[in-house]
Amino acid sequence: MTELQPHTLWNYFHQITRIPRPSKKEEKIAAFLVVFAQHHHLAVKKDDTGNLLISKPATPGYENNPTVILQAHIDMVCEKNADVAHNFETDAIQTYIEGDWVKAKGTTLGADNGIGMAMMLAVLAADNLQHPPLECLFTVDEETGLTGAFGLGKQLLTGDVLINLDSEDDGEIFIGCAGGIGTRALFAYENEPAPAGYFGFRVMVSGLAGGHSGGDIHLGRGNAIKLLNRYLWQLNQKMDVRLASFEGGNLHNAIPREATAFVAVPYAEKETIRVMLNVYIATVEEEFKDIEPNLRINLESDVLPDKVMRKTFSDRLLQMLYACPHGVIAMSRAIPDLVETSTNLASVRMINARQIEINTSQRSSSETAKADIATQLYAVFALAGAEIIQSDGYPGWQPNVDSAILKKSEAAYQHLFGDAPQVKAIHAGLECGLFLEKYPHLDMISIGPQMLGVHSPDERLSIQSTQKTWKWLIETLKMC
Repeated sequence: MTELQPHTLWNYFHQITRIPRPSKKEEKIAAFLVVFAQHHHLAVKKDDTGNLLISKPATPGYENNPTVILQAHIDMVCEKNADVAHNFETDAIQTYIEGDWVKAKGTTLGADNGIGMAMMLAVLAADNLQHPPLECLFTVDEETGLTGAFGLGKQLLTGDVLINLDSEDDGEIFIGCAGGIGTRALFAYENEPAPAGYFGFRVMVSGLAGGHSGGDIHLGRGNAIKLLNRYLWQLNQKMDVRLASFEGGNLHNAIPREATAFVAVPYAEKETIRVMLNVYIATVEEEFKDIEPNLRINLESDVLPDKVMRKTFSDRLLQMLYACPHGVIAMSRAIPDLVETSTNLASVRMINARQIEINTSQRSSSETAKADIATQLYAVFALAGAEIIQSDGYPGWQPNVDSAILKKSEAAYQHLFGDAPQVKAIHAGLECGLFLEKYPHLDMISIGPQMLGVHSPDERLSIQSTQKTWKWLIETLKMC
């Protein structure tokens, strides 16, 4: 990767992939950024939340131009395949190149938002570019709560223009994004001894594509939790199903790729569960044949557990997971092909032997629709008897088609590539809406190179698009 051009950009991205940076544990990458600033004799500030701001003076002739803020977040989504031994708190990402793509071996790559950071570092380190005064803002904990944007110091920034580098689509400028909220349910339950004469088994759903719960939700990919629950619910209509455990998914902003349940049924149903699984597999393979070619559902016999959930709760959990909505709720009537509202059934976790946690996230470009779908989740969980916790949420970013930086970026793209970029809003959440709450005067856009499979081990970054986006960014700064 370090042999790619531009060399400085790819070298910084390589260094970033070597530094562990899970959300809420960004100390190592933050220290790296401070050392970078000191090495290049650049001013660096840190606010109370942990966000860093590295400033660079204008190049000759640009001293009186308005200050431009470049922004990226320093944390990454930590997802890996179940068979991969990787500790995101200590291990470097193992990268490789396949054709036009930079990938990682069995884990997320962290190009979201590592490549945005690398572009900012390359701009800060360069001595041959033309640009106005720059403020490079590196925010913390974007992926698990937008903590950095929420806590951004009101006196940290002085610029009036902000270019967010956290988008993932080639040749597109984003001028708006969805807001979001999280709805979490806690279920208390009791166990009882597993009935005598029962058969224990594990059933596992794996191989799904997963992806970003905002950017990929419209693709109709399988949700491992929903697929696993659907099979168990069908079994429960034919026989006495007792759950010992049910777990799946990981992060609130990732579509679940894997899920596993430990189950007991009467021993006489041992063959029936396999027959029903074969029928079920054929059904879902047909439903998802064009979008989930690697879908796998495996059933393995296991030692009968000592304890299972009480029958009333086991039934209630299966019913609730079936009723819990997931996917696109509404499309935008104002912007073609844009998802307006969605919800993601993100994870089911066994906290201990008496409590289960279910995490979901809701997104919408409409504040009222966001509140409505979050209330729907609240109602489903309340009917199932859960303790419910909802986050404060974060605002969307309303498009401004008259933006001055938008016009300059469009002109830069047209000058370089002889074509007009697409101007869009995005269903995924960006930090821009929160920036506007602290700095309402900001004129903002978001750009970035082509990435696919973000928030999953299939994450990959286009080399050609990265080179193109780099040229575009430099030309835009030249016009500011």
